[in-house]
Amino acid sequence: MDAAVIALPPFAELYRQYRTRALAIARRIVGDADEAEDVVQDVFTRLAQRPGGFDGRSSCSTWLHRVMVNSSINWLRARKRRERLQHEPESPATPEAHAVGTEMQRHFEEALDKVSEQQRQVLWLREMRGYSYPEIAAMLRIPEGTVKSALHRGRQRALAELEERGQQP
Repeated sequence: MDAAVIALPPFAELYRQYRTRALAIARRIVGDADEAEDVVQDVFTRLAQRPGGFDGRSSCSTWLHRVMVNSSINWLRARKRRERLQHEPESPATPEAHAVGTEMQRHFEEALDKVSEQQRQVLWLREMRGYSYPEIAAMLRIPEGTVKSALHRGRQRALAELEERGQQP
């Protein structure tokens, strides 16, 4: 065997020992106690489902600190995307703008019909709902790398479909 297998402590012990510290990290980055709690729950849920991310190159606490920082930053990015989507005007100012928006949405939805089911789900969650890669991976129960590749391929296929129809993306 080339490398020793490094195991994390049992999940319950890991949670009990590091939850308070993880919550403090998330609170500092996210800035909201409720959202910080959501980040911590998300991280520990992912750890319980897929505990294989720890490679032993650092201590367990150092590794968990990095996971919490990265997850908190991703949470902020997702929140900004969701806020941006929520602040867009609900209806265009003119009937012409409304017609153009409706037609563009129809073309986009038709282009989505040409991609695989997985690509459609990933595109919708990322582009329309503003979820982060880790959030999408958790929701669809697929690896984050699969989310990224499905998003890339889905975008390419949808854009190609729009171009074939003479539509501007």
